[in-house]
Amino acid sequence: QVQLVESGGGLVQTGGSLRLSCAASGGTFSSYAMGWFRQAPGKEREFVATITWSGSRTYYADSMKGRFTISRDNANKMVYLQMNSLKPEDTAVYYCAAKRTTPISVVFTSTRDYDSWGQGTQVTVSS
Repeated sequence: QVQLVESGGGLVQTGGSLRLSCAASGGTFSSYAMGWFRQAPGKEREFVATITWSGSRTYYADSMKGRFTISRDNANKMVYLQMNSLKPEDTAVYYCAAKRTTPISVVFTSTRDYDSWGQGTQVTVSS
């Protein structure tokens, strides 16, 4: 099973940008679809973005489309989330997640789909 460690969170002003990174270890990284989720205080964990095992297909939650970009580097076992035009409502703990999958171009958007989770990284957007 793959282990995941997120980094790159922090405090940013409205309209600013951050790039989150997720480093994977163990397992065969290219056998996993990857996703980003977030959880704000008092709210359920919600889907942010996902990328297929090859990186050929991505999918975003509606509120992130056009602002966030997910990418991956299979050679270095990394997945990234570039976040632009950040808003106070983007404040949350962001989690990286992995789902072991066959090489199919299917996106996974539910927390129940994923097998492994990182510890999360805090993103705070000030108004």
